Amino acid sequence: MAIVLIHGGTFCHGDEVASAVADRLNLTPIDTSLLEQTSQRFGATPEKLSRALTGPAPIFNRLTREREKNIAFLRTTLAEMLLRDNLLLTGCAGYLVPRTIAHALQVCVIANMDYRIAQAARESGKSEQAARKTIKEDDERLTECASYLFDRSPFDSKLYDIVVPMHSNSVEDAVALISEQAQGPAVQTTERSRRAAEDFVLSSRVQLALVEAGLKADVHAEQGNVVLLLNEYVVRQSKYEEQLTKAARSVDGVNEVTVRLGPDYAPPSMNPWSDVGSPPKFLLVDDEREFVETLSERLQTRDLESAIAYDGEQALDMLKSDSPDVMVLDLMMPGIDGIEVLRRVKKDHPDVEVIILTGHGSDSEREQAEELGAFAYLQKPANIDELAKVMKEAYARVNSRRKN
Repeated sequence: MAIVLIHGGTFCHGDEVASAVADRLNLTPIDTSLLEQTSQRFGATPEKLSRALTGPAPIFNRLTREREKNIAFLRTTLAEMLLRDNLLLTGCAGYLVPRTIAHALQVCVIANMDYRIAQAARESGKSEQAARKTIKEDDERLTECASYLFDRSPFDSKLYDIVVPMHSNSVEDAVALISEQAQGPAVQTTERSRRAAEDFVLSSRVQLALVEAGLKADVHAEQGNVVLLLNEYVVRQSKYEEQLTKAARSVDGVNEVTVRLGPDYAPPSMNPWSDVGSPPKFLLVDDEREFVETLSERLQTRDLESAIAYDGEQALDMLKSDSPDVMVLDLMMPGIDGIEVLRRVKKDHPDVEVIILTGHGSDSEREQAEELGAFAYLQKPANIDELAKVMKEAYARVNSRRKN
């Protein structure tokens, strides 16, 4: 019987669907036991383990690598649990399961915003504003997880075998669809898929050994042969490769270790903006502190350094002393909202290019933003590479205007 992994947004009946699927297929839920066993084995609290997947990186994570360690702890425990069949797991931990395990069925249960808001009112009596806030916060946690692990939106269909739109399906329909797929021949346990599960155990243990040694590489294992992919530049590369090999070989079951440069590897640029004069000044404006700080860190890895303002008033104050070249602006903020900030920026600082990045914009707000001169209008969760590309295009316009 398949292992079923269910993901879903708030107010999309995810818990109901998961419970009914577990009952119908006689699956064992492992959400709680995964956290408990990992905590007991490695000494990390369940709260920290959960936050490693859905929260921003700890402030000093670059020094402690706490996030990477906690995810490695979870991955190792989960890999060993998946040597059994007939399991059900909900939430972001399911993203840790590789697609090579063919008998693991990845499912997304989601609905459109109007349905989720209406469902929030039915379940908890929430107002539309309160429901939007709750949904926004939950979606940002999902985005943090999927973006960190895959650099994708959690609602990208490529992450799943099945996507069930709950605004057009009942709970019973969803349960029937998932159960039918889980019992189909494509997701039954085979010798090949069981070997993939065993390879997942080995790769997880090697990943844990690397993290605990303060090393970083993508790990692929197949029947005892381990390939380590370097996707980030390191100084003294040959020495680093020796350290990677030594750490990997310390894990029982490893026969051979190969270190290669990964597809994302690139030597560092001493000055990525040397061809455009002074480095660009980017300002991120969003009242969701964890989201905007994480976004800033992820943009930094793409050579986009940015300042942060946590509300519209702070952003406007910052413009008085040092105007940015490009502003990435949320719409829904307390106090001065994004549309008003955009209006004032384009009036007093017309050369600043403004990119709207919002999770809850409407067609009328899009039209209003475009009329006010916004460079682009993007929906959250935005692909980080897409956002970086648009930010560079906005700065190119600024730089071209200066040259002319």
